[in-house]
Amino acid sequence: MTLDLPDLAATEALAARLAAQARPGDALLLSGPLGAGKSAFARAFLRAWAGDPGLEVPSPSFTLVQAYERADGGIAWHFDLYRLSGPAEVPELGWDEARHGIALVEWPDRLGHLAPADALTLTLAQGATEDARVAELHGWADR
Repeated sequence: MTLDLPDLAATEALAARLAAQARPGDALLLSGPLGAGKSAFARAFLRAWAGDPGLEVPSPSFTLVQAYERADGGIAWHFDLYRLSGPAEVPELGWDEARHGIALVEWPDRLGHLAPADALTLTLAQGATEDARVAELHGWADR
């Protein structure tokens, strides 16, 4: 499925829709070039998932992973694997534990064989204007 997202609000709305459908054990693989909006999408997703529009969601570019908990015990993990060389470095970031919650992964190509076959893949690209994006989604056919 390909969606035109004319502005940041549309990207945030898509993130909120997907957050409402996400379940423990799900992975969302966020692809696209630098500046495509992966972190903005992840931030909006996590805020919607947590039910907290003011939730501080820093980019995990330097920490590589951030975990978020809800009051009901749900947990979501936000990975930024840009600085990794490949899948051998992923387990030490808590990948196995993260697979019990919801995992959002920027730069999922670094996962290699660890990439879940049942993940939702979201590829973002620059749209016609500065704030516009084109989103291509694959997976979660039953949702």
